[in-house]
Order: sequence, then C-alpha cells, then structure tokens
Amino acid sequence: MTKHYPQLDRLFHALADPTRRGIVERLLTGPATVSDLAAPTGMALPTVMKHISVLEETGLVRSEKSGRTRMVQATPAPLTAAQAWIEEQRQIWEARLDRLEDYLATLPTEPDDD
Repeated sequence: MTKHYPQLDRLFHALADPTRRGIVERLLTGPATVSDLAAPTGMALPTVMKHISVLEETGLVRSEKSGRTRMVQATPAPLTAAQAWIEEQRQIWEARLDRLEDYLATLPTEPDDD
C-alpha cells in the first residue's frame, strides 16, 4: 500500500511549477522583494504573490511586510523531507536493480554465432 504524505504532496506540487522553482532558486542566493522576484518573469505582482503564497504554505519561503515592501526569503528546511523520500526511493530501486543483476548472472550465456 502506498504511504500518504500530505506535506510531501504539497511540497512536490509547489515545486512542480517552473516559476515557483525559479523563485526558490533565486531566494537561495538571498532575500528579495516581490518586485525583484517578479521582474525576470514578466508577471504581474499579484500573480507572483500567488506563487509566493503556495511556497509559503509549504514552508519553503516566508515573507514579511515592512512599509510598502514585502521581503521574501527561502527557508529550505522542508526540502529535507523531499530529499529523504527521494533517497528512500533511490535505495529501493538500487536494491531492485541489484536483484535483477544477480538473476541475470544466473542465466546461461549463449555462444556467439560468428
């Protein structure tokens, strides 16, 4: 039975969008204003704010308003859960491939027809 991880589902959903991934990548270099984040996308500020809201729901970013400026910064800790899940999947697949390799090694080899 498949395990259900709602937090992980939201995280992968948030990262599935290239704009949101771009925002996270940019914020990993340091905090930025919403205007700074919107500039390279060509999107309107409300649209970028919707993307930031999705990222905030996952805990990947946080923002705070100071006067008329909203500063956003990355909080990459939630990526640890995704990394752990990916590592678990990698180990499962490596074990499966090792078993396949072991099985294939038991099969008789056919002589070359040269």
